[in-house]
Amino acid sequence: MSDLSRPAGPRIIAVANQKGGVGKTTTAINLAAALVELGCRVLVVDLDPQGNASTGLGVERDERSYTTYDLLLDDAPLTDVIHPTGIDGLSIVPATVDLSSADIELISNEKRSFLLHDSLRQVAMDQYGWDYILIDCPPSLNILTVNAMVAAHSVLVPLQSEFFALEGLSQLMLTVREVRQSANPELRIEGIVLTMFDRRNNLSQQVEQDARDNLGDLVFRTIIPRNVRVSEAPSYAMPVLNYDPKSQGAEAYRALADELMNKTSREAA
Repeated sequence: MSDLSRPAGPRIIAVANQKGGVGKTTTAINLAAALVELGCRVLVVDLDPQGNASTGLGVERDERSYTTYDLLLDDAPLTDVIHPTGIDGLSIVPATVDLSSADIELISNEKRSFLLHDSLRQVAMDQYGWDYILIDCPPSLNILTVNAMVAAHSVLVPLQSEFFALEGLSQLMLTVREVRQSANPELRIEGIVLTMFDRRNNLSQQVEQDARDNLGDLVFRTIIPRNVRVSEAPSYAMPVLNYDPKSQGAEAYRALADELMNKTSREAA
């Protein structure tokens, strides 16, 4: 029986696409920053061994004494693994390349698919008062991504506006269905967000049309444009909303955060 005295807890969203270079990490950190601007408290969980979300939020590699590896495999306390960022209300569980060995190390663990689920739902999480937890998944459908899907309420899929963009979605959708059938029946697709969109390019417009024709309301109205400021921001270890608040990229992620919050509010009503 669930503990009715506990707070409802944060909405947990896995940001996933098994294809690399589609704007997955960029979406995770900038959506997080935009949600914070709207008054939310947000935790980013960096589940990618490349650790790009950690770098993009200003956590240097020598500062990552405790990481998602320690959270998953060593049962490290939350106070050790949750790292503040330079943005008030936004924290991160950072990652290092150590996480790349997790697949092998988890093979013999009977609860290997539920480790992140249990970590993010422990009673000690209540003290932080998160509104959202965004999980930046690795660019593959491995045990780490399955952990994210088992832990999450929903999956947000960044989709690059390029040829063959929709073809890779079928395997991701199949994985979501398998996780729903086996471990997390409440899991659903939060939505598809088109990234790196160039309105001057006929191909981008064709990809958008195909996505909306095939996926309907699953595709967010907000589109993330190809924007040099979005590309530059990570090298300054900050989200584009802080690097250039008035840029097209920053405004697009604000619109995405607003659309996401409105969507979840309607569903909760």
